[in-house]
Order: sequence, then C-alpha cells, then structure tokens
Amino acid sequence: MNAIELIQALPKAELHVHIEGTFEPELMFAIAQRNQIQIPYQSVEEVKQAYNFHNLQSFLDIYYAGANVLVHEQDFYDLAWAYFEKCAEDKVVHTEMFFDPQTHTERGVEFATVIAGLKRACQDAQQKLGISSQLIMCFLRHLSEEKAFETLEQALPFKDEIIAVGLDSSEVGHPPAKFERVFAKAREAGFLIVAHAGEEGPPEYVWEALDLLKVNRIDHGVRSEEDKQLMARLIAEKMPLTVCPLSNLKLCVVNDMKEHNIRRLLQQGVHVTVNSDDPSYPNSRKTSGFSPRI
Repeated sequence: MNAIELIQALPKAELHVHIEGTFEPELMFAIAQRNQIQIPYQSVEEVKQAYNFHNLQSFLDIYYAGANVLVHEQDFYDLAWAYFEKCAEDKVVHTEMFFDPQTHTERGVEFATVIAGLKRACQDAQQKLGISSQLIMCFLRHLSEEKAFETLEQALPFKDEIIAVGLDSSEVGHPPAKFERVFAKAREAGFLIVAHAGEEGPPEYVWEALDLLKVNRIDHGVRSEEDKQLMARLIAEKMPLTVCPLSNLKLCVVNDMKEHNIRRLLQQGVHVTVNSDDPSYPNSRKTSGFSPRI
C-alpha cells in the first residue's frame, strides 16, 4: 500500500466544505429540470467548462447561478445526500458543512425550507452511512450588516440545528469588522464562531476575526504567514486553520502546489486541517486534497 492508498483508506473529518459548493453538474441539471428553472448553460459540458474560473469572484458567479435551482426541501436534501455519498466513498466519517441561507432567502426560499432539507439528509447520513455532521450558517460578507442581522434572527428558532455561524463570500473589501456587532449577538445567543479570513484578504482580516469576531477557528488563514506576530499568536492560542490547498490553487491564491505554505504552517506549529472547500469543482475532492502534499 502506497501513501495515497493509505490516506484513501483512513477515516477523515471535513471541517471546511460549502454544501452549495458540492453541487455536481448532473444533479444541477436534474433539479433545474424538475423545477423548470432556466440556467445559463445548455449542457453539463458547458457547466464543466465554466468551472475553469481564475479567481474567487468568477467562481462565486458560477456558484450562485447553480444555487438558483434550489427551491424546495427535497432539493436541499438531494444536494446534501449526494455530498454524503461522496463522503462515504472518501472515508469521511465526520463533516461540518457551511450553508449560505441568504443565497436562498434573497430568492424567496424560506429559511425553514433550507434547514429542513439539510437536516433530514444529515439524519439519514448518520443512520445509513454512519457519518456524523454539523451545520454552520454563514453570512454573505458582500451583503450588508442589516441583512446579516435579519438572517441571524431567522436562525434563532433553529439554534439546536446549527452549531456555529461563519462568514464567507467575496473577502477583499469586506473585512470582518463590518460584522462585529452581528457576531457579538450570535455569541450571546450561544453559537460558536468561525470566519473565512486571510485567503485573498490580508493578515489584518485574520486579526479582526480573532479580536473583533472572537472566532473559535479561522477558515483558510493561509496569508497569516505574512505576519510574524500573527503567526506567534495562532501558535500560542492553538487556533485552528481549516486550509483548502486545492481550492487555493484553483482560485489562484497560489500558482503551484509547490508554493503552498501548508507544510510550513505545520512545521512552525500552527494547527492546520486539510479540507476540500467546494468539492464539486475539478480536483477538489477530500482525498484528492491530500495527494499533492505527499
């Protein structure tokens, strides 16, 4: 058994995955047809070609176009169940999934509809596949603080179904400080706190996530290496970074896997996990995420 085969056989945890980013083209087309929704692609092959994005924003444009076909509880169930089946193939035994309710509520989909479909899939994954899971609700940082407050209010009746709140979407120009008050209220409500920071954004965003949002872990955080004081703090506080190497490559955060700093982060004592981020996109599956580091 070689190293890759060994890793493929090992049980794994996935701590950084966007459920909307697990949407396979074939399922997207099937749900679009079921719901009679037009999408800006004529075939599965066109979608696959569109996945040749070059930065975070061009990726998000495709991401939101696909999410538009998700309308009913069954749609969200099918999306999550397809991901859990991939988890079983990759020997993932625990996953903590981000979901973006604003992507759906802004289109008129009820918050309860999103939660019901995802939670039912989580329950079935536990019972049928032996996979444990948690849901993390993310605020879209390109939207306003007011919109985030509205979403937090919608989430409160489902607090027992959601373990944490996070922050994702377009990072540059939308610092964590923009949402300091929202996260303070989320902490008061008893949610754990995570945030995307230091992927395309500067190390200052990681500082803000730590000091203003008071996060329990940082999602991405690879640019923390640019700030020695920040690195010392991450190490001293044993602050986890949920790193997504192949996603970083695909989004041109790094130009080559040989340039990726995950090995250096580990060698310096930073607590790092390897994750897929958006595994429906080429070469981003969980097991594949380990291969370039071997």
